[in-house]
Amino acid sequence: MKILMFLLTASTGLLNAYAQTPTQRVKGRVLDAESGQPVVGAYVVISSVSPVIGSAADANGYFSMANVPVGRHSIRCSGVGYEDAILQEIAVGAGKEVELLLKLTEALHTLDEVVIKAQKENGEALNDMVSVSARSFSVDQAKRYAAAVNDPARMALSFAGVSTNDDGNNQIIIRGNSPKGLLWRMEGVEIPNPNHFAVEGSGGGAISALSVNVLGNSDFLTGAFPAEYGNATSGVFDLKLRKGNSEKREYAFQAGVLGLDFAAEGPIQRAKGSSYLVNYRYSTLSILRTAGLRIAGDAATNFQDGAFKIFLPQKKQAVLSIWGMGGLSSQKVVESTFTENYKSDRAVAGVNYLRNLSSRSFIETIVSYSATRQTDDFQNSETLTRNEENFTNQAIRLTVNYQHKLNARHTIRTGLIASQLYFNLQDKEEEKDSSRILINQRGNTQLMQGFAQWKYRVTPTLTLNTGLHALGLLLNNQASIEPRIGMRWALAPKHTLSLGAGLHSRTEAISTYLALVNTSTGDYAPVNKDLRLSRSKHLVAGYEFRPAASWRLQTEAYLQKHDRVPIGPPTTLRPDLLAGSLLNEMGGYSTDSLASEGTGKSQGVELTVEKFLTNGFYLLSTTSLFESTYTARDGVERNTRFNAKYVQNILAGKEWNVGRTKTNVFACNIKGVWAGGNRVVPIDIAQSKVAGKAVYDWNRSFEEQLPDYFRTDVRVSFTKNGAHTTSTLSLDLQNVTNRLNAFSQYYNPTTAEVQIITQTGLIPVLNYRLEF
Repeated sequence: MKILMFLLTASTGLLNAYAQTPTQRVKGRVLDAESGQPVVGAYVVISSVSPVIGSAADANGYFSMANVPVGRHSIRCSGVGYEDAILQEIAVGAGKEVELLLKLTEALHTLDEVVIKAQKENGEALNDMVSVSARSFSVDQAKRYAAAVNDPARMALSFAGVSTNDDGNNQIIIRGNSPKGLLWRMEGVEIPNPNHFAVEGSGGGAISALSVNVLGNSDFLTGAFPAEYGNATSGVFDLKLRKGNSEKREYAFQAGVLGLDFAAEGPIQRAKGSSYLVNYRYSTLSILRTAGLRIAGDAATNFQDGAFKIFLPQKKQAVLSIWGMGGLSSQKVVESTFTENYKSDRAVAGVNYLRNLSSRSFIETIVSYSATRQTDDFQNSETLTRNEENFTNQAIRLTVNYQHKLNARHTIRTGLIASQLYFNLQDKEEEKDSSRILINQRGNTQLMQGFAQWKYRVTPTLTLNTGLHALGLLLNNQASIEPRIGMRWALAPKHTLSLGAGLHSRTEAISTYLALVNTSTGDYAPVNKDLRLSRSKHLVAGYEFRPAASWRLQTEAYLQKHDRVPIGPPTTLRPDLLAGSLLNEMGGYSTDSLASEGTGKSQGVELTVEKFLTNGFYLLSTTSLFESTYTARDGVERNTRFNAKYVQNILAGKEWNVGRTKTNVFACNIKGVWAGGNRVVPIDIAQSKVAGKAVYDWNRSFEEQLPDYFRTDVRVSFTKNGAHTTSTLSLDLQNVTNRLNAFSQYYNPTTAEVQIITQTGLIPVLNYRLEF
């Protein structure tokens, strides 16, 4: 803490020595959105300064603008024969150059008629074959939003249709669906759940292992996604890594409650445009625990993570990228009656090779490796029980993508994904006089995927995206053919209609297929190995109105129907299996006998009112009204665990330029959430009194709903720009009112009452960042 205070004092004093207005360079590249070719002569202009600053793209599409005053600027890119692209309020700081990748769509010219010209707007998906239920997000938003704390997953909780049911976990519930249905992608390939303290089969964790130092602008999809996305039923997080600065070395240092963070980037060979980007973070939670601040309770908690990207341009406009990320996390608890040692590690690395085959086509080949390992050793000296878990999953993937622009109207994109999956899964329970092996499987299998997409621009304002995805798991020879279709129609300059539909499926965790289940003969066998792929049919209709460049009103209505959902077997006599469904699972794996005969349904309407950051102010209001139900073995339709019914988010932020040169920024951001409470299985108090422990009324599964959830988060920050440095001091006050929202309930045999377990109270997160 003394070192941190010294750095704060020293850097502030150093920055105060500068009085001149600092400037920075804005550079980047302009490409054709479909062919990937440079748009020679495209003009990029910063209109928010006087006189305006502009630059034309060279023969390779690169542009550069020097001496841009620090602050937020609007950038317009235009090219002959292309639709304009507009970027609003791009943050330009003194400590780091700004590098942009701009993609232009070729314009369709129609003679003898008035043409409504479209253009790329704020918030639209980066993937030009996405039609509905998607938005792009920036690293700046992850830094700025209250309660996001540099975590893209927590930032996404502010979007329409998204919620969570646990303050201590960033698992993403999309439209009332299980977080397990989310697909995480990075640099075009599926990756393991990128969160610290993630359990087997889960989609989230306590803290993100992703760093905003290496992330670029990315896409987040909540339904009816196009054909290139497979093995997902609820949503897609499509992450991109930015490349390092190829002309100048730059550094960033960050210190805060969640860790010490250091990033470096710079050129490898300036003449060739190659660069590196690396980031490393180490947790300070154990240090804070020693100081008496128990952010993670009584647990000794540690985590560290890193990421990198090496960008190597090749001859003939080919590009080789080598990238990776990984994280280690551990937690140790020592109590009077029990001890627990928990570890959760993950890593992914890949090599991308993109080569232009012609002026209209390119091919990208990706080879990636990923691994996760979760271990847990829990021992209770009072009950003489022990549970030992050791789950290791590895994947080697080969991905080949091909894209060809036939002309301004037609573009095709195809791909093949071959995954070799390795697993080593062990779970053992021991009691005083007995033991049981829940799973003890080691081996490998294959997952095969292929897709084809066609983008057809019928008119300048009407675009159709159609495609087909195929998914096959060779472990049990289960397969699915999934048609997808999407449409966007700009029926007037400020009005857009959208429609999307498709079939989506996903695999379960390998541990669910291979868990050892007690059979009718008394033996234990992997009877769930032949489970079918869970399926979800999506239908989405949307309307968008943009009354001004900085405002957007969007509403979507959707219907999702799920089938082939694993539920209890036909002959079960257990009430929990009769009313159970994997649609209600957060993570982990099932050790029960299952059958792929369950169904479910999600339906709802969403409204987003958004003012993008302009003139130092932004506003985001998202309203989600939905119904999420399931039907299990007993044929009764019930609320799912995630059927909160409604979620209302309101975010707002304001920035003020301060200081003698008005280049420093004081900012305040606030977020409020009102949502339906968590659903629980009711506890039968009368039977619990007799049994001396909780007895659940499974016939009324998730019928009971806890009190509504309210939470307010505040973030304040001060950013100072020196001649060549930018420093930011921020304070996030999570749950500033200290409201203890209900999380779950339990039976207390001492008082013979049902009592509530509450979520986290006020948590202050102080953070300092220096870029130079």
